[in-house]
Amino acid sequence: MKKSSKSIVTFVIAVIVLGVILGACGGKSTSKGTSGKEVLNFMNWPEYLPDHLIKQFEEETGIKVNLSEIGSNEEMVAKLSVSAGEFDLVVPSTYFIEVLIREGKLEKINKDNIPNLKYIGEDFLGWDFDPNDDYSLPYMWGTEVIVINEDLVDKEVTSYKDLFNPYFKDSLVILDDPRSMLGAMLSMLGYSSNSTDEKEIEEAGEALKKLRPNIKVYDSDNAKNLLVSNEVKGGVVYGAEAALAMREKPEIKVIIPDDFLSLWQDNFVIPKGAKNKENAEKFINFIFDPEVSKEITLDVPYVNPNLEAMKLLPEDINEEINKTVGEGVHHPKASHAVDVGEALKIYDRVWSESKQ
Repeated sequence: MKKSSKSIVTFVIAVIVLGVILGACGGKSTSKGTSGKEVLNFMNWPEYLPDHLIKQFEEETGIKVNLSEIGSNEEMVAKLSVSAGEFDLVVPSTYFIEVLIREGKLEKINKDNIPNLKYIGEDFLGWDFDPNDDYSLPYMWGTEVIVINEDLVDKEVTSYKDLFNPYFKDSLVILDDPRSMLGAMLSMLGYSSNSTDEKEIEEAGEALKKLRPNIKVYDSDNAKNLLVSNEVKGGVVYGAEAALAMREKPEIKVIIPDDFLSLWQDNFVIPKGAKNKENAEKFINFIFDPEVSKEITLDVPYVNPNLEAMKLLPEDINEEINKTVGEGVHHPKASHAVDVGEALKIYDRVWSESKQ
C-alpha cells in the first residue's frame, strides 16, 4: 500500500545508484531455485496479499514465490539498487513509477501474457505516469481520508482546516508521509498539492507546525488499532485502515475532506534485468483473475481496479469501500502525487522541520 515513512532523499540517492547498477544488466533467462524449480522473486508491502493466494499460485504453476516485504517506496527502490536483477516483480506507487520509467529502470510488460487484463477498469489504466500501460499495471487504488471517533468527538469536521481546532490537542494520528501531508496543506492553502515552489512548500510546512500540538502520533501502518482502542480521537489515514476501523468500531466515521482528496495507485512493475519476467507476468495474470482478486479485497478493503472482482464482493464490503472514496477522481480537490524532481529535497527538509 502507499507508504512513504522513510526519507525522500534516500529515494533520490537510490535512483542515482540504480542507474549505475542496473545500466549494465541484461539477461532475461528464467532462473531456478536450489531445488531446480522455477521461482518468482516478489517484493510487496506487508499484509497486502493473503498467504493462501501465494500458495494457490505455487500449486497451480509449480513456481516458487520468494516474498520480500518493504515498508516504504524509498526502501523498495533502495533494495532494487543493491540487488540488480534479483527481483522480478515489485509494487511501487504512482510517482515512483514515473521516475523509474523515465530513468529506464523497468521492463516493458508483455500484455499478451496477461489475458485477464480485460477485467481491469479503464479508469485505472492510462494514468499520466504510464499512458500506454507499457511498464505498469494496477494492483490497488485508494484514498487518504479524515476519520473521527464519534464517541469522542462532538465537533463537526468537514476539512483539513477543522483539524487545527485546539479541541483536538494531542489526539490525532496522521500519515507519516511527507508528500501526503504537505500535499494536503498545500491544497488547503490554495496551491497545487504537487507544487515545486520552495516558498509554497515552506508555507505548507508552517501549517503543519501549527497542527503539531494536535498530533499524538505519526503512523501510516497502525491507525486502525489506534482508532478502535480510543487512543486517538481521529486523524488522517489510508482508506483501507478507515474501512477496517469502521468494521470493528461503527462509531468511526469517514470524512472526505472538502479541501483535498489524495488519490494513489499501487502498480505491478517488472524491474530491468528481471531473471523471471514471464513468471512475473504469469503472476500478474493470476492476480487479475476475478475470483483471486476478490480475495485480496476481502482481506484489504481498498478499491480494486478489477471490476469483475468488485462485483463478486458482498454488499457490505462494497459499502465500506465506497465510504472511503466519495467522489473519487471527480472530487473537485482530488489529486495524486507526481514526480516533483529536485523539489523532493525541499519536501524532505520541510517535513523534517515540521516534526521537530
